[in-house]
Amino acid sequence: MTLYAAYGSNLDPRQMLLRAPHSPHRGTGWLRGWRLTFGGEEIGWEGAVATLAEDDGHSVFVSIYDLTRVDENALDEWEGVTTDLYRKIRVRVETLDGSSLCYVYVLNSFEGGLPSPRYLEIMVNAAREAGAPDDYINFLMQFSTSRIDEID
Repeated sequence: MTLYAAYGSNLDPRQMLLRAPHSPHRGTGWLRGWRLTFGGEEIGWEGAVATLAEDDGHSVFVSIYDLTRVDENALDEWEGVTTDLYRKIRVRVETLDGSSLCYVYVLNSFEGGLPSPRYLEIMVNAAREAGAPDDYINFLMQFSTSRIDEID
């Protein structure tokens, strides 16, 4: 099995149960020296999507899953690894039990752009469901959003 550190909307345990139904949740932790950011707005979604960027002094809250090979392949497909949208990299995640080597998905696009209000709301709710601390929830709620949801 492979350890995966979920962030963004994949923090939602129900979403992960749909995307990786055979893979148990192993807890939560922090990805130190990285920050949550957004990119890919030019690809054509409602707005930019979550990604990670190396940045000393920052941390990202994550949920750790022990992925089966079948679920790992399905998640790779869902996240766009097979189309080169995201790539997988190995990172060290700090937990209460020490540190674990996990992989994360990082967007293959330029950083920048704003998430849609709907997407940011999904991310905030996912972080709450995963048990993220209040200061991390507040951090997420401070991101500016695009106004695309209001255009009809």
